[in-house]
Amino acid sequence: MSANRAADRKSADRPRLSADIKPTGKTLLSLAFKRCLDLVFSLMIVVVALPVLLLACAAIKRDSPGPVLYRQWRGGRNGRPFQIIKLRTMVDGADGLGPAHTQRADPRITQIGSVLRRWSIDEIPQLLNVLAGQMSLVGPRPNLVADVARYTPRQQGVLRARPGITGWGQVNGRGSLDLADKLELDLEYVMNRTTLRDLTILVRTVRAVQNGRGAK
Repeated sequence: MSANRAADRKSADRPRLSADIKPTGKTLLSLAFKRCLDLVFSLMIVVVALPVLLLACAAIKRDSPGPVLYRQWRGGRNGRPFQIIKLRTMVDGADGLGPAHTQRADPRITQIGSVLRRWSIDEIPQLLNVLAGQMSLVGPRPNLVADVARYTPRQQGVLRARPGITGWGQVNGRGSLDLADKLELDLEYVMNRTTLRDLTILVRTVRAVQNGRGAK
């Protein structure tokens, strides 16, 4: 009985989708194809990026005390919470030292952390989230659980898709956009997503990282 009550409470804390948000019309076949692409590309990137990850982990341990990986609860598909995985770019315990949304000149960011963020190397471990089925390579960027709980009925439409490492909002400003603007872009993506658009976003993401646009 207590387990059922705990499950009910967890369900009650989860943001509810609005009935006003229409389905995207994606077929099971297209979703399965997208999932296959996620798995294939994620495995390829993990293999290629492994030397970079090992060097980054060693640099983090040398730069400041604390764990190499950083985990944070985010709102996923249908509002289901999951722990996103990143390389740690801030001092250990930084969440208790300031606001959740980081600023460009955030003093909590370590020296090596600023380099990892500049090239988005800190986000490579999110490929583990993709392989686990919690994220996709391309999709709405997952936000903090507290932020997801405050979504308007319209904004809840982004929860119909699996969140992504990159997305339409990321390639149209990355860190320079506020939350409301990014949600509008992500909602537009969810309602009009295609395989070709996903590939276009991936290409634009590489260019944005190379140019350092919107990096924090």
